[in-house]
Amino acid sequence: MKKHIEQLAAIARKPARTILGLMSGTSLDGLDLALCRISGAGFQTKITVSHFETVPFSEHFQTEIRQIFAQKTVDFQKLVLLNVVVAEMHATIINDTLARWGVSPEAVDAIASHGQTVFHAPRQFHGLAQYPNATLQIGDGDHLALRTGIITLSDFRQKHLAAGGEGAPLALYGDYLLFSEPGEDRFLLNIGGIANFTFLPGNGDSSRVFATDTGPGNTLLDAAAQRYFGKPFDADARLAAGGTVDENLLAQMKAHPYFSLNPPVTTGPEQFSLDWALGITTHGLQVADALAAQKNANAADLMATLTRLTADTIVDSIRKVPLTSDRKAIFLSGGGAHNPLVIAYLTEQLAGWEFSPMADLGVDGDAKEAVLFAILANETLAGTVEDGATLGGLPLVGMGKISLPG
Repeated sequence: MKKHIEQLAAIARKPARTILGLMSGTSLDGLDLALCRISGAGFQTKITVSHFETVPFSEHFQTEIRQIFAQKTVDFQKLVLLNVVVAEMHATIINDTLARWGVSPEAVDAIASHGQTVFHAPRQFHGLAQYPNATLQIGDGDHLALRTGIITLSDFRQKHLAAGGEGAPLALYGDYLLFSEPGEDRFLLNIGGIANFTFLPGNGDSSRVFATDTGPGNTLLDAAAQRYFGKPFDADARLAAGGTVDENLLAQMKAHPYFSLNPPVTTGPEQFSLDWALGITTHGLQVADALAAQKNANAADLMATLTRLTADTIVDSIRKVPLTSDRKAIFLSGGGAHNPLVIAYLTEQLAGWEFSPMADLGVDGDAKEAVLFAILANETLAGTVEDGATLGGLPLVGMGKISLPG
């Protein structure tokens, strides 16, 4: 035990650390692994990504997770078992991927593991005044540390909750340290299962920095593509392009109370599921009944409408932000950044804004979330924060529980 504590202290004193960032999002499609070389901390942070890969999950593994994912009632034994199964699966992927990259586990100082979110319950969703914001990620860090032999930081979101936040989005911290630019208002837009952005004001006022979820990103699109077309997602928006936006349905979806809230707020598939969309009554029928009556004849229209919902709610959320500079730029990441129809809607409605891929800031957009968890781990290991320092209205705190490999 003592040698691992000493190892931890030595890692903290290093001028640079090698940290493997892990991310598995609400799409459940696979595990992102980003091997990062990070020097310094805080605003002196410099990062190089030496390897990045997404390892897809098997269909069986995805099915297992979906049995407990974003559901208020689950088999509790299944939840407990999958907490271990997810960790063991991630550990196997880590060991196999490092071997394929030719990287020894001894060369990795730490793992930064997001885990797998299975339920996200901010107050605005659960509506229970006597209960706090809450979220749950599974994939135990002790199992990862023991199976890989690498010190592991995990369960990052709980400290954010304890400090008064909603446990998400956590991209705020790394985004602020790495990507702020004086004189330019920056929106770092990640369109994952849930779409979110970090706002970095050009005037440098840290009290105005925040991150927020805008609403569904790919989660409804993926679910509809799977249910009605037997496809894992809408590649190149071909399914949506074959339909017509149902303006009545779009208006009713956008009337959801979440979209009237001012940022920062968070949400998840618990709130915006396909069953929610199908349960909306329009033209005298529930959407699900209308699709069934016409033998899915309007499924393409549903895809088109859900695609427009993603874009419109992103635009609406961005427009709520008071700007501080005449220069305004949006940097794109996440699977939805590859959806040409979503991007076309965004650029049309935000004419005059500069759109760029995250890669222009030196980080592959697909790797961004895994990289940002590596940054969070680096701050916990080597960062220093002044007493009383805040960011986005919350205390600056080190996040992540530390698991030792022995």
